[in-house]
Parts: sequence; structure tokens; C-alpha cells
Amino acid sequence: MDATIAGSNNDASDSKEATMRLLHTMLRTGDLDRAIAFYTEVLGMQLLRRQDYPEGKFTLAFVGYGIETENTVIELTYNWGVDHYDLGKGFGHIAIEVDDVYAACAEIKRRGGTVVREAGPMNAGTTIIAFVADPDGYYIELIGKRG
Repeated sequence: MDATIAGSNNDASDSKEATMRLLHTMLRTGDLDRAIAFYTEVLGMQLLRRQDYPEGKFTLAFVGYGIETENTVIELTYNWGVDHYDLGKGFGHIAIEVDDVYAACAEIKRRGGTVVREAGPMNAGTTIIAFVADPDGYYIELIGKRG
């Protein structure tokens, strides 16, 4: 398989501007207001936009740490009348880099969040990580900033 796409390769040192970028990850939620509160009040993201689609009977909300033109964000999808989803076994987690994993876990707990794996070295490694769960049960990995 060719590693180049539209004239750019995957090497960050390549002088050509990449033509593709990751825009967002979509998560379905059974309670949009609860999910928005978690991502904004517990994880400190911003609600970037929210829009109802009455004809499709769903609402989309986008949250993130910065504007969508410069950052990858999370799309929260609420299908009207659906109050929960089975998460399945295929999805793993979302990862967020933090300066201090121990401090981030303490702050998340203080804000009412659930830490499901306390801060500490990863299995078979030295990187400090932790896991938290959002109100719908999706896992968010916190990874300590390197270097």
C-alpha cells in the first residue's frame, strides 16, 4: 500500500502540508445535557456548538479544547428517545494528554468524575496513565505529558 496520500506522506518532517486531518470522534449518548456537563465541567472542554435536527430526530453537540479548525474534537450524538447504548467490545478509549496525571485525577474526582484506573505507570512501561469514565461509560485515558 502506498504511504503517500494526495502528495503528502506521514512523516511530520515533510515540508508539504498534509491534506487530511482527524476532525472528530463521535460518541452516542443517552442524555446529552449530562454528557455535555461531564466533558465541559469535569474535563474542562468547551461546548463549541450544538444543533437540533428535527427531521432526523437527533441533536449533535461538539466539545473540545479549542476551535474545530485547529483541534480534533468530540461529537456527542443524541438520538431523540434513546436513553442508553450498549458499548460493545470494539471501542477502546479516547486519550487526552495532561501535564500531571495524578493532579488531573484528583481534580476530576473533585468535580464529580469517576476514575476507573488510578494514576500510575502503564503496564510494562513507565508512562504515567489513568482512566476515567464518562456518564455513558466511555473510557478516557489520561496520559502524562512527555519530556
